[in-house]
Amino acid sequence: MPRFLFVYRSEPFDMSKMSPGQMQESMDRWRAWIGQGFAEGWMIDPGDALMPEGRVVTRSEVVTDGPFAESKEVLGGYSVVQAESLDAAVKHARTCPQVVEGGSVEIRPMAGLAAEPKG
Repeated sequence: MPRFLFVYRSEPFDMSKMSPGQMQESMDRWRAWIGQGFAEGWMIDPGDALMPEGRVVTRSEVVTDGPFAESKEVLGGYSVVQAESLDAAVKHARTCPQVVEGGSVEIRPMAGLAAEPKG
């Protein structure tokens, strides 16, 4: 079955402005959604959240530190799902907490070229 990468995007925000209750509600939504995905068999790897800092390395040996001011969006994390088609993957993304909370999910079909891990 085809696999898809879900990339979670949102506007930059300050988590310190969320109350503990709001943070807990968001985490509960994510846990429920991921749990549903595993129960229904479409969630392959829940992935992880991404920290705001990072680096970009280019061929010209330029290394750029993040966070990246030129970006209008924050890459918040990723997951790997499986679905019969891109349209079926879209149906799963529509119920994602990232979308429900005002962000977006970029869905990218995976080529299936990765080597299987040994052992």
